[in-house]
Amino acid sequence: MTTFSARYECFAGCDGVHFGLDEVVYKCPNGELLDVVHDMDALRQRSGAEWRTLFDERAGARSWPDRSGVWGKREWVLPEIDDSEILCLGEGMSHLMPAQRLATDLGLDNLWIKQCGHSHTGSFKDLGMTVLVSQVNRMRRRGVPILAVGCASTGDTSAALAAYCALADIPSVVFLPANKISVAQLVQPIANGSLVLSLDTDFDGCMRLIQEVTARHPIYLANSMNSLRLEGQKTVAIEIVQQLGWEVPEWVIVPGGNLGNVYALGKGFAMMKDLGVIDRLPRIVVAQAHNANPLYRAYKNGWDTFAPIQAKTTLASAIQIGSPVSIHRAIRALEAHDGVVEEATEGELMEACARADRAGLFTCPHTGVALAALEKLRDGGTIGRADRVVVVSTAHGLKFTGSKVGYHDGSLPGIDGTRRNPPTPLPATVEAVVGALAQRYPLADG
Repeated sequence: MTTFSARYECFAGCDGVHFGLDEVVYKCPNGELLDVVHDMDALRQRSGAEWRTLFDERAGARSWPDRSGVWGKREWVLPEIDDSEILCLGEGMSHLMPAQRLATDLGLDNLWIKQCGHSHTGSFKDLGMTVLVSQVNRMRRRGVPILAVGCASTGDTSAALAAYCALADIPSVVFLPANKISVAQLVQPIANGSLVLSLDTDFDGCMRLIQEVTARHPIYLANSMNSLRLEGQKTVAIEIVQQLGWEVPEWVIVPGGNLGNVYALGKGFAMMKDLGVIDRLPRIVVAQAHNANPLYRAYKNGWDTFAPIQAKTTLASAIQIGSPVSIHRAIRALEAHDGVVEEATEGELMEACARADRAGLFTCPHTGVALAALEKLRDGGTIGRADRVVVVSTAHGLKFTGSKVGYHDGSLPGIDGTRRNPPTPLPATVEAVVGALAQRYPLADG
């Protein structure tokens, strides 16, 4: 029987530098981030066709954790973990939705929305957090002294961390920028029992603080600089191809903030190609908000320079990050996938959300950034009409109702709201109702 394994290695490729996954370590001694590296020779003992068959069989299983989109691919994620150590909340295998009406509006023949927000805590962060907290569960059972798990967050990471830690009764602490996340995001870690620290800074400030605290105390760092998270998130790439009948789309578009998700997607596609599951790579687009666009600026300069920025306020609050931890990872993925970076203004992202919602979706503002980027790239001819495009929707729109209400009631500064649809106040009479109906729909007499 083939034994599968994985370990940490230096992302920059330092010779001889490696660590076991049961060790509490986040960086190489040279300061570079680590990467989870699998024994690819062992994985190649199965053909690409055999992996496809296995993953399809598990997707249709009745038992957990096989039905999880993450744990149904466990050999590619955490190959040495025991099923009893896995913490699963039904994450993954989210719907890949054909968006034909929206595609027609945008001049496309083939548009799909990967609904990652249809997960337990309402965002794609569940995919990475099930892996990280399961590994913490394994380590604590083996006597590794971990007091709690902690993260800095713009909202969604903290929700996922809190839920999975609560599942295993593992203490959690979250560092949040005060007054910069939605109420729906804030209430999730509160409800799940985390120690919630609302700090007078932005996400980048929270990130600096959590790194200092975890360096001094036995609190395990759960941000995406910890590459365990990316092992779960890369399964989105596998799911997309699997749900398309193991065919590769021409384009995958993803919102970018801290940029771990970008590298994770690229890693998932590259692993499939390396193991013969697919025969080519898609092109990847990273979409950033104009008010938090350090990757876009570097891309426009030909990758010659990258400089962190002070991110400005954006309605796409989860990607309001000026100093992304995974910048070098993201650039590597984009170079390997002939990638593109595009940006969206506040008005563009909200109009893109409204257009998508009119076509039956209910998009978060970050997905709006991705859709606005798609519109620009389609209008400019970079993306062709016949290209198959998948947009990764990273969170559920119900977590960001404030921006939607503001759009439709006209209270968002500087945004006209060309698709506004506010409620119509009326007296409770038939005549008033019929009058309102007649203003929108032709009514037959009588």
